[in-house]
Amino acid sequence: MIWKGGRRARMVLAALLVAAIGSACPTEPADMPEPGTPRAAAPAAGQEQAYRQGPARDLAGYAERLRRAQTVRVAAAKKWGLAQPPLAAPPPPAVKPKITTRKGFGAGRGLPPVFTTVPVEERVVFLTMDDGAEKDPKLLRMMTELGIPYSAFLSNYLVRENYGYFERMQARGVSLHNHTLNHRYMPGLSYAQQKREICGMQTVIQKRYGKRPRLFRPPYGNYNADTLRAARSCGIKAVPLWAAEAFPDRMEWREWDRDLHPGDIILTHFRGKEQWKGTMPDMIRRVMKTVTAKGYAVARLEDYL
Repeated sequence: MIWKGGRRARMVLAALLVAAIGSACPTEPADMPEPGTPRAAAPAAGQEQAYRQGPARDLAGYAERLRRAQTVRVAAAKKWGLAQPPLAAPPPPAVKPKITTRKGFGAGRGLPPVFTTVPVEERVVFLTMDDGAEKDPKLLRMMTELGIPYSAFLSNYLVRENYGYFERMQARGVSLHNHTLNHRYMPGLSYAQQKREICGMQTVIQKRYGKRPRLFRPPYGNYNADTLRAARSCGIKAVPLWAAEAFPDRMEWREWDRDLHPGDIILTHFRGKEQWKGTMPDMIRRVMKTVTAKGYAVARLEDYL
């Protein structure tokens, strides 16, 4: 039988995904049956041949990968003290959404867009971490084992004491972006000073980590037209701010309804007990408790920009 695109293929994929995720809920691997459990009957020759060909095989394989990934997440969630495992984000969009400047946040035509939310319909949000003060090895392990994507916006005066920590972070799939050399209040600087802060950090990240960033976040979220012009001259393409901010003991909100929305960017910082009431793993537990309870998954920001 030849399967074509359309409603029937989508229905089959949905059924397989539901079955895959549902079968992953136990913490014991599904491929280790209880003693005495009968093995499933082998498919007939014709059925096996059909299964090995085309979309049926691909969909079933994808569902199996999802099932196994969810099993790992359940175990990791228990280890790291989460009541629920993080929800799996959907595949990245084939066509990235068009990013425009949020109303009231612009500073002139042709400048990098400034935004707090990515225009998507899926229930996904994005987690970002600023500056680089705390370098907690538990954070690296926790985020890797839970499979939670995040993006780092770094300031050199904090990361230079341990470039290797962020190198390990990058090796785990985290993108490193620009948060200036010295975390200064940008509107109080001249255009030339702002350009040195931004372009200087571009050079540091390229030299240390091999890639010149395309994203920039101004310290404190403060900027003016000179900031954006300087950022553009340094190769910056977009300026993501945030819609919510996470702490170990609370969430703070930009919007009046104090809630998450599809595509919201969440800000937090590299901080420890010296700066706030808890550790970075405590902060992640707070974020994920909020995000998961509201039915959202954390997606990779760079996949949408």
